[in-house]
Amino acid sequence: MPDIERKLYQLIINRLDGERLSSPSYQEEVLALAEKGIGGFIVFGGEKDEVKNFIAHLQSMSTIPLFIASDIERGVGQQIHGSTLFPGQMAIAAATDIHNFNSVKALGDVIRAIACESIDVGINMPLIPVLDVNKNPDNPIICTRAFSDNPAVVAWYGRMYVRTLQKKGLLSCAKHFPGHGDTAIDSHISLPVISKSFMELNDTDLFPFIEAIKAGVSSIMVGHLTVPALDDLPASLSGRVINDLLRVELGYEGLILTDALNMHALNEVENVPSKCLNAGVDILLHPADAGSVVEEMKHALASGDVREEIIDTAAERILKHKSKIKNIRETEVNYCEHAVLSSSISDRAITILKEKPGMLPVKDMHNASLIFTADENRHDLSAIKNVIPESINVRDCKGALLKDTIIIALFTSIAAWAGSSGIRSEDITLIKELIIKSHNSFVISFGSPYVLRHFPEADVLIAAYDTSRQAQYSVVKCLNGEITLTGKLPVTL
Repeated sequence: MPDIERKLYQLIINRLDGERLSSPSYQEEVLALAEKGIGGFIVFGGEKDEVKNFIAHLQSMSTIPLFIASDIERGVGQQIHGSTLFPGQMAIAAATDIHNFNSVKALGDVIRAIACESIDVGINMPLIPVLDVNKNPDNPIICTRAFSDNPAVVAWYGRMYVRTLQKKGLLSCAKHFPGHGDTAIDSHISLPVISKSFMELNDTDLFPFIEAIKAGVSSIMVGHLTVPALDDLPASLSGRVINDLLRVELGYEGLILTDALNMHALNEVENVPSKCLNAGVDILLHPADAGSVVEEMKHALASGDVREEIIDTAAERILKHKSKIKNIRETEVNYCEHAVLSSSISDRAITILKEKPGMLPVKDMHNASLIFTADENRHDLSAIKNVIPESINVRDCKGALLKDTIIIALFTSIAAWAGSSGIRSEDITLIKELIIKSHNSFVISFGSPYVLRHFPEADVLIAAYDTSRQAQYSVVKCLNGEITLTGKLPVTL
């Protein structure tokens, strides 16, 4: 195989579906990419031991170490079964008092736990932290993935994550440059446009990235979003954003990678890989088909649309960072200890936004009606339902006989391709009517805390930041008076 082809493959991080590793033919596909010189893989799903063993096999047969990346903002358990699922970044911020030594130590323990589990399974490039400043309450794709709506707070957490991960030898990744926090559009679906002045961008969105660069962040992921104050082109295709701003003005010398290239934001653009490379990107993340990308780039080289020096510069930078991941040392991992740590962070994240005196703890949970907004095929409501026997979907409430106390559970997802992080206007109207008619009313957000702004008339407002069973158990402890409530809301409603 010609050297140039191997070099081009080296610029690509391809998808690795852990759930498909039981298929010998799928394993062969992946191994074939490794033999061609693929730069690495981004892992989605799978069982811990199966994924771990396969990654070890891949690394053993690769002449150049592979980047093994993964979106593990909530810990390795976000992707790999059998690993620990931690609360999301906004919950972490709600649970942490940055002025308290013990609280900051607990945060360090969480990041080290994520690092150790990453190393255990073979991930050397965790795609964290998210450094978007969530300024839009209706942001469908960042929201609780952000630490805060305050750039200084986001920057503080960014520094903690970068330094702690890199002390373990891992490559950190700040995302999504130049800032995805002030949009109501999911870039998986279409291209967001962020209309801010450069001064606003600099003061808010860019600040956490600037601080991460000072902290030595290994890599930066560029988002698929257009910021007219910087360029009319999407950031991931823009030489002004990547080369002029990130490389020259901010002096960044680390790896630059695109957000996933299978996202729909760039669907209307031709020759995306070539344009990304010409703009200054080093790594093409998650294209739909790596082989097609390599063929396209070979044609671009032959036609002069891409110069070979650009490929060489990216490849050199990649090899420089791959020399660092050789030094990662395996450590003992106490998964039981990590589960306890995750639970304690979840408990401490629970935030009381409003409480009418005497409402907490709830005197008799069995004399309450649970009303929920959720697609039960998407959300497991079993933890909260086990405690409150009478439960009903908000859309089935008309004419229903409800108890004096109503507990309204709002489940909202922050997920790729979902397109929304809020609740329907019809549901808001129904819930308001239920609150007015009730004797005692609790509204709990399992997910976006911003939905609570619609219900100021409720007696109690609680933010849990997450839809998980663990978050539900933490809320139940809160309602029963079993935990001390110290959570602080990291955003403004």
